[in-house]
Amino acid sequence: MMKLGCMSLSYQKQFGAGELTLEGFIDRAHELRLDGIDIHTRAFASTEPDYLRSIRMRALKKGVALSYIGVSSNFGKPPDELVEQVATAKEWIDVAAFLGIPLVRVFAAWVPEGESEEDVWARMIPCLAEVAEYGQQKGVVLGLHNHNHGCVTRTGKDVRRIIDEVDNPYFSHILDTGQYVGSPGASGARGVEDPSLDFYGSIAETAPLAVHVRCKIYRIQSGVEEWLDYPRIFEILRGVNFNGWLSIVYEGQDVEEEGTAVPKAVTYLRKLMNQS
Repeated sequence: MMKLGCMSLSYQKQFGAGELTLEGFIDRAHELRLDGIDIHTRAFASTEPDYLRSIRMRALKKGVALSYIGVSSNFGKPPDELVEQVATAKEWIDVAAFLGIPLVRVFAAWVPEGESEEDVWARMIPCLAEVAEYGQQKGVVLGLHNHNHGCVTRTGKDVRRIIDEVDNPYFSHILDTGQYVGSPGASGARGVEDPSLDFYGSIAETAPLAVHVRCKIYRIQSGVEEWLDYPRIFEILRGVNFNGWLSIVYEGQDVEEEGTAVPKAVTYLRKLMNQS
């Protein structure tokens, strides 16, 4: 049975304004009857053990699962900065293990100006392999998040290549429904899909690899997501017998407040989940 959660970035304005804390986010997930939450590293007030214990206990008492931690890594940085990138990812794997969280999200790499993608690829793969091996030792899966906007995971083919080259059972895929090139949320012209790039094809290509799905929500004022075709996406997921987490990631703060949009997204996706 698919489970429904929410990413902390869905409330990025409220977090940024100091109006919401991680504790408050857990409480809100409980109020919305969500199964769990995903937590970006920025949502943590601390990584001290006492604080982390309090977060774990609060989530347990509220019946809210902690499904993954989101790390904004970039393994395309210059070689002298990669040690820090790898160390940071490992530190958050340690936090995940402490909290009993099974999954840590990472990005692959952005290509610096003046460099070729293949040059970046050559230093990215060993970094991802090292972090994945560390995750395996700690019992935490590393999830590769597809992303556009200059990242090397623009298409399903890119994601498959990275996963094949890293070749570790603890290196998997977090599928973002709105971040493949051609998507209305990632094409460079917000709200405009580029059909020639077939981003639904990329979703279909990597859906069999996914252990977690980030459900982007851009325009939900009517109660139905307008930019992405979720009935089509659900058909893809059911076609590969996906049975994991669906996580709301709201990015429509420019047209509707988070406090009203996220509950609409919960209702909308629950309805699709309950359809046979």
